[in-house]
Amino acid sequence: MRNIPSFGVGTFRLSGQTVIDSVRNALDLGYRAVDTAQIYGNEAEVGQAVADSGVKRSELFLTTKIWTANYARSQLVPSLRDSLEKLRTDYVDLLLIHWPAPGNGVELPEYMEALAEARQLGLARQIGISNFNIELTKQAIAVVGKDEIATNQIELSPYLQGRKLTAFLKEQGIAVTSYMTLAYGKVLKDPVLATIADKHQATVAQVALAWALQLGYSVIPSSTRRENLASNLLARALKLDAEDMALIAALDRNGREVSPEGLAPVWD
Repeated sequence: MRNIPSFGVGTFRLSGQTVIDSVRNALDLGYRAVDTAQIYGNEAEVGQAVADSGVKRSELFLTTKIWTANYARSQLVPSLRDSLEKLRTDYVDLLLIHWPAPGNGVELPEYMEALAEARQLGLARQIGISNFNIELTKQAIAVVGKDEIATNQIELSPYLQGRKLTAFLKEQGIAVTSYMTLAYGKVLKDPVLATIADKHQATVAQVALAWALQLGYSVIPSSTRRENLASNLLARALKLDAEDMALIAALDRNGREVSPEGLAPVWD
């Protein structure tokens, strides 16, 4: 089992030539993890960018997520095979359940068992969950065991720090993947983060990403601009001190950006 890379490129809300260019630029700059999902409608473009990059498949870490319409045991694996065809690969490195979708008509044990089956078939090297609260993570653990759940990919940013959930995941040995770490760009205008950025001669985006990395989370920021993709990568070398981390800790305000009705759980 490979560790989940700490730094990847996200493709949410990117489509067509835009996503092809973004992934191609990211791979050219040295990114080796790419995150997509069935609902993004861009798996084929991601697959094209990866194929055109010339990077060996063994060097890449590809993640996709099963959409709610495909949670039934009869549909999950076939839908994954379709995703793999679009991505031009025999397997994904990580396969996630995208949203818990309570009341979706498919119970959690059924889709977690189907997810585990995908791994047993070799179609996914690792499996995990996304947007699960503590209670639903416990239910998922009860079905497949905590060692089977590689990560919970959740929205986290300096404005939404999810301390209760992340502490629980750490306790269980489940890695945390942070998405929307820049809160749709809202953190970029934050004066506290700007002061920290000035101190380190860094960008605000680098500070926010370094904060997440220092807490042990993986990050998957997206960008359509090559210079931003390159700049974001530099967050890996930025070391924030205890004072910086304390200042960022104080920015938490439960500032959630994404919580679709019918898909999201009751948040911790």
